[in-house]
Amino acid sequence: MINPKLVRECPDMVASSLLDRGCDPALFESLQTLDQTWREKQQALEKAQALRNQSIPKGKPSDAERNALSELSRQCKQLQDDVTTVKQSLDKLCLEVPNICQESTPLGSDEDSNVIVRTVGTPPTFDFTPKSHDDIAQQLHLIDFEGATKVTGSRFATFTGIGARLERALAQLMLDTHTTQHGYTEVSPPVIVHQHSLVGTGQLPKFQDDLYQVDTDYWLSPTAEVQLTNLHRDEILSADALPIKYCAYTPCFRKEAGSYGKDMKGIIRLHQFNKVELVQFIHPEASNEGLLQLLHHAERILQLLELPYRVVELCRGDLGFASSKTFDLDVWFPSQNQYREISSCSNFLDFQARRSKIRYRGSNQSVDYVHTLNGSGLAVGRTLAAVIENYQKESGIIQLPQALADVMGIQEIA
Repeated sequence: MINPKLVRECPDMVASSLLDRGCDPALFESLQTLDQTWREKQQALEKAQALRNQSIPKGKPSDAERNALSELSRQCKQLQDDVTTVKQSLDKLCLEVPNICQESTPLGSDEDSNVIVRTVGTPPTFDFTPKSHDDIAQQLHLIDFEGATKVTGSRFATFTGIGARLERALAQLMLDTHTTQHGYTEVSPPVIVHQHSLVGTGQLPKFQDDLYQVDTDYWLSPTAEVQLTNLHRDEILSADALPIKYCAYTPCFRKEAGSYGKDMKGIIRLHQFNKVELVQFIHPEASNEGLLQLLHHAERILQLLELPYRVVELCRGDLGFASSKTFDLDVWFPSQNQYREISSCSNFLDFQARRSKIRYRGSNQSVDYVHTLNGSGLAVGRTLAAVIENYQKESGIIQLPQALADVMGIQEIA
C-alpha cells in the first residue's frame, strides 16, 4: 500500500509513476478524489463532534437544548457513517494500486526495455546439438512426467531416484550457503496461508485468479515470501534488530493463469514447484544497499554451480505489483539458446509493511514502517534444469559441478 501522504504531497510523481507502470490514469484520479473526500468528511465530523461536546449543558437541559443536542448527535452519526463508507472505498481502492517506482528504475513499457546490468560466465559450447532438460531427465529416469499427470494432471512433475536426490542436494546447497555465509535464519513454515497474509504481501486481491484457494479464508502459498513476511505482521520491531533475514525452502503453488501455451514441456513453468526464498526486514535508509546484497546472495548460488547468467534490471512497465525496484537473474539454457529467469530480487520499500502493519521503533522512540526485500535464492526446479542442460555430455551423462558433487558425493549422473 503506497504512503497516502505521497498522494497529497507529491501527486505529480505518483500519477507519473502509475502511468509509467501502465495503469489507467483514472486510477490515480479516483484515488486522489476518494482521499480528498475522506479528509473533508473527517474534518466535518471532527467539527460536528466538537460542537456537540460544547453544546452539552452543565445542568438539566431544557427541551430546546435536548432537541438541539439530539440533532447534533444525529448529524455526527450521519457524518461518521459517511466517513466509514468513504474510508472503506478508499482502502479497497488502495489495495488495487501498485507500488511507486523508484526514481532510478528504468523507463519502459515491457520487458524489451529491461536493462542488462552484467553478464557473468560464458555459455558452454557443444560439438553436438544440446538436448532439453526434460528429454535428458526422462532418459536418465530423473523425472516422471507421466506419473505426475496420472496423479494430478498436466504441469506437474515427480522427481524420482537420483532426480529426487539431485533436487534435495540443490536445496541443501542453497540453504547451507544462505544460512552459514549470508546470515539468514532458516524457517520451515506452513504452506497454507490465511487471506490476510496474501493481502499483506500484495498477492490479494490483485492476483486471485493465479492462486489456489483451499476454502473461504485459506490458500496454498504461491511463494514463501508470504509466510516469511507475515511472521512479523502487526509487530513493532526494534531498530537494533534490523536487518532481520529469513530463508525458507517450500513448495509453491500457482495456476499460471496467464501463461497457457507457454513452456508446456519440462519444469520451467509448473503449477507446483520448490523454491528457496530470501526475505529481509531492513531499515529504510539501508534498503537499496540491502537489495544489492540480497542480489549478490542469490548470484552466489549460480557462481557456486558455475552456471552462466546475467543480471537484468526491470523497467517500470515490467515491475511486479508490489515492487519499487527489481533485478532479475537469468540463467543460460543451451537447448533454447537463451537466458531464462531463475530469480527476482525486489525492494518493496514500505509497501508491504503498510499493508501488514510491520513497524520499527527508532532510537528516539519514534515508530515508522520497515522496508522489506525479497528474492529467490533460487527456484530449485529451474536450477536443476539449468544444471542438466549446461553440464550434459554427448554420451548422455551429466557431469556435475564440483559444489554439487561435494554435496551429493558423486561426480556424474548416468
